[in-house]
Amino acid sequence: MSGDSGPLPVPLAHRVPDLGALELLLAVARLGSLGRAARELGITQPAASGRVRAMERLLGVALVERSPRGSRLTDAGVLVTDWARRVVEAAEALDAGAQALRGRRDSRLRVAASMTIAEYLLPGWLIALRTERPGTAVSLSTGNSAAVAERLLAGEADLGFVEGLDVPAAGLTGAVVGHDRLVVVTAPGHPWARRRTPLEPPELAATPLILRERGSGTRQVLDAALAAHGGLADPLLELASTTAAKAAAVSGAGPSVLSELAIGEELAARRLVEIPVRGLSLVRDLRAVWPTGHRPTGPARDLLGLTRTHRPVPSASRNGDAT
Repeated sequence: MSGDSGPLPVPLAHRVPDLGALELLLAVARLGSLGRAARELGITQPAASGRVRAMERLLGVALVERSPRGSRLTDAGVLVTDWARRVVEAAEALDAGAQALRGRRDSRLRVAASMTIAEYLLPGWLIALRTERPGTAVSLSTGNSAAVAERLLAGEADLGFVEGLDVPAAGLTGAVVGHDRLVVVTAPGHPWARRRTPLEPPELAATPLILRERGSGTRQVLDAALAAHGGLADPLLELASTTAAKAAAVSGAGPSVLSELAIGEELAARRLVEIPVRGLSLVRDLRAVWPTGHRPTGPARDLLGLTRTHRPVPSASRNGDAT
């Protein structure tokens, strides 16, 4: 073939001893003994001898002369040792620089989370993380699941948390860290609170509700669950946070569908009443998400691990599979 420049060069790694062998050669030069060099590096003398022989075969020159009085470098060994010292010093500089980069990376963690997770789960996870990594500064941005996906894909967050049916966008990978149940609730004075039979899904679908906005995990799950029953009616109110939707429901504005994580106190105090729905599953996954190909490392990896040891589990419905 014209223009052929000859055989490809042998990769450097196949022509140069590894760092461990070079460190051994430097120790022999400094200590004057292969045995003492082996002890300093924590290897056996036979292993050290084998490593030196392998270096000599690789380089094609004798490096060390052995005698009953110890070991000394050959003239070629002296030259190779001088070059080896520069290689080892450069490797030490590389290692120190990498450690500095890891330290800078590990000094901060940017988290993006959907509203329910941010308000009801993340505080406990972050307290646990602070115990493990007291020097890590954490910044938290909140929004619906679509907003979390946008921040991750734009490189504005290291780790995200969302609720919903699936990973919220192409280009993201996720892992389920828990589950949550959506609950139909009303104020105690609403007619539904006096019902003796569960709601039917078409009735729920046809009723104007206090809803979270489109793009939220709550809305996504509810839309999917009621799609086969005519789809959701136009909202009574459409609000951008669980807290706002909960306050509207407590005030008696109308029924709502809210995360079980968010309404425990209101149900216990009967400021809200749970309304069973027959034959409708509203359990959703809680996910950690991150850009595909960039598995969490450092404090993001540690936070992900903590979510797995503190997983929320939805309580069983009081009406079997009615909800």
